[in-house]
Amino acid sequence: MQPETVVPKVQCIAKQGAESQNPLNWGWVEASVWTERMLAALGNGVKGGKWFSLIDKVYERRTLEAAWKRVAANKGAAGIDRVSVKRFNACKDLYLQELEKVLRKGQYRPEPVRRVYIPKGKGQSRPLGIPTVKDRVVQAALKIVLEPIFEREFLPTSFGFRPGLGCKDALRRVDYLLKKGYTWVVDADLKSYFDTIPHEQLLERIKEKVSDGRVISLVESFLNQDIMEDMDRWTPTAGTPQGAVLSPLLSNLYLHPFDAMMAESGYEAVRYADDFVIFCRSKAEAEAILTEVQQWMRANGLTLHPDKTHIGNCLGKGQGFEFLGYLFEAGHRYVRKKSLLAFRDRIRQKTKRSRGVSVEQIIGELNPSLMGWFGYFKHARSTTFRGVDGFVRRRLRAVLRKQIKRPGQGTAWSDKLRWSNAFFAERGLFTMHEAWIVASRSR
Repeated sequence: MQPETVVPKVQCIAKQGAESQNPLNWGWVEASVWTERMLAALGNGVKGGKWFSLIDKVYERRTLEAAWKRVAANKGAAGIDRVSVKRFNACKDLYLQELEKVLRKGQYRPEPVRRVYIPKGKGQSRPLGIPTVKDRVVQAALKIVLEPIFEREFLPTSFGFRPGLGCKDALRRVDYLLKKGYTWVVDADLKSYFDTIPHEQLLERIKEKVSDGRVISLVESFLNQDIMEDMDRWTPTAGTPQGAVLSPLLSNLYLHPFDAMMAESGYEAVRYADDFVIFCRSKAEAEAILTEVQQWMRANGLTLHPDKTHIGNCLGKGQGFEFLGYLFEAGHRYVRKKSLLAFRDRIRQKTKRSRGVSVEQIIGELNPSLMGWFGYFKHARSTTFRGVDGFVRRRLRAVLRKQIKRPGQGTAWSDKLRWSNAFFAERGLFTMHEAWIVASRSR
């Protein structure tokens, strides 16, 4: 495995204009919409800094076709109309023709969003909005057209839901800043961010770059979509539903001025969606920055979570911070307890003793999860991997005991002798500790 590259210091307001002048750097955009001529305009800037006449790009059949492919690839549940992705696909030509027609006439009206709840841990749940497949296609078409316009403005301190960037990029930046001595950290969490984004201010930020009234109205109609939960129906006054195709882009857009404020002030911030950390060299600096952040959030209709926002010197025991699944504390990286417990739950689901399949089949199903988890957390303390390896083998031994009609948890010494570590290695079980040793040698 290759060592992580050192990430250079982010320059204040490091615009991407120079990059966007080269269409090759925009390989992720939809070529049927963003032609070379449009990319050139994106790089050079348009007259008045605003884009006009974009709605025809949204309802063009090629855009809708591309949007449908993205929605189909993501799969997902049916919305309030109970039309699944599979059912939509069976009549997709008819559906897309209908969408093109109503969008062209300005008559498109979104359906209500179906609200469900997903587990969040500790008995809590998170609301998730499920739009209809039709609405997801239209939102995807809007995203195809709008995303490059705003991506050109976004700063390299924002990593969440952006093309070509992800968690590992954010973690590399965090690692770089800690090694540079920025050990006092403002660890911030926004309270119910996706549900509290003010609609009016969000639309104003869109209008700073887009002057097509029909596009603005279409975005606004999605912000004002009714929400249905069982038999209840209501219209939200703020927020963008988690689960909506447009929500990640809109959420980044709303926090872009915050990123700019941090950069203009020379602060070292790393943001992933609504989760961000700010790195400082002293406690006094961290306290001053937190005050500025609180003021900015209040002025923009947002609230820092009082229980999840704190200041600490992450070199000290008990003063670390959690970010993207890791705990940074006392000069080390650990897997966050919540992340570790969630992964153990996933292993339990795959190793139920009542499954009645061979241990080889279970190992075949486990390995992709084990490899993926290790690939992400490979920079954590190595003791974590020994613990996970032991837990996996105990679960497999319990399965084997069940298959020979002997109850037990697979923790007896006789079980370890009968089904040794070598026994599982011979059957191809991925071992995290061995993978860590190999990775350490290549660094």
